[in-house]
Amino acid sequence: MTDSTPRLAVLPAAHGCVQPQGVWTAAALAQKGVLPRLRKTLAQAAGRAGEWDLRGLAGFDHLGALVLWDGWGRQWPAELHASQAQRALLERVASQPALPPAAGGHASFAQRFDSLGQGVEGALAQVRGFVQIMGQLFLDALRLARAPQAGPWRDFSGSLYHIGAQALPITALVGFLIGVVLAYLMSQVLRQFGADAFIVDILGLALIRELGPLLAAVLIAGRSGSAITAQIGVMRVTEELDAMRVLGIAQGFRLVLPRALALAVAMPLLVVWTSLMALLGGMLAADITLGITPSFFMHTLPQAVRVSNLALAVGKSVVFGVAIALIGCHYGLQVKPNTESLGRGTTASVVAAITAVILIDALFAVLFKSVGI
Repeated sequence: MTDSTPRLAVLPAAHGCVQPQGVWTAAALAQKGVLPRLRKTLAQAAGRAGEWDLRGLAGFDHLGALVLWDGWGRQWPAELHASQAQRALLERVASQPALPPAAGGHASFAQRFDSLGQGVEGALAQVRGFVQIMGQLFLDALRLARAPQAGPWRDFSGSLYHIGAQALPITALVGFLIGVVLAYLMSQVLRQFGADAFIVDILGLALIRELGPLLAAVLIAGRSGSAITAQIGVMRVTEELDAMRVLGIAQGFRLVLPRALALAVAMPLLVVWTSLMALLGGMLAADITLGITPSFFMHTLPQAVRVSNLALAVGKSVVFGVAIALIGCHYGLQVKPNTESLGRGTTASVVAAITAVILIDALFAVLFKSVGI
């Protein structure tokens, strides 16, 4: 019975002629231990022999040609004897580009350095695009101020309704539950020290100044920021953005500006609404756990929390809204015309918006702590 195992035989010749033998097909090469052994012998033979004879092969397919081509170091030997079909198969394999290294493999220093450079270049491109959209928003705002009658007010009102009015139930529910949880947890500690009345001060300052704006901004970033990216991304997939460009319609004026204005107006209102619901939940929990009556809570709250804290919360909520809108529009305009890019852009938009909100909140906390607010 003929041995069909893929192997190499060195024939007597002046410079040593290597003759692959057996069946070099996917089924034969897939047998256990065959491919690693064959690659090792190929590496040894390729360095010594300049003449190869493939005419003795009993079977030869694309995988066999690929293994042989890689064993040659992806270059033709000095002398090759092969049938017309074998040579055509090898030429087809040779015309294909080399595959990149596997993700689990050990990349060389040059490859790692190249990957680092590509990552830095991509990050700089994102920063450049975001700065560009910020500058375009400023120019569009000046254009709107010069001719307010020509502004995209219908888009603004629609965005205001979807972003603001439709977000009232979820922000109220989450704010109320956060207030209940905070009041309940703080009551367990304050009761030990007999400082029950200070729950009003802690709740008021925490919810009005920090947690209310931050909670509302995170909810809007996840709800409306992703919706903005998805809307504009779908317009890219359906080629509506290309149609706008052909018709001479400014994308920043019709897409970015109304959404940024809507979020700048809606965010302060949502922050006040969320803070009120959180205070309501905290007031009810304080009444149940500590016996702090709602009348005492409402009488003490204005004395514990100054108006400047509410002004700070409303002021930074405007910045939150504009940042969420710009990030959502930026990633939406970066979407490529395919569904994979749309999903990836929407996810990146939510992550970037939430991160930006937390960083901006930390910046406000540091700046206004220095001026005593």
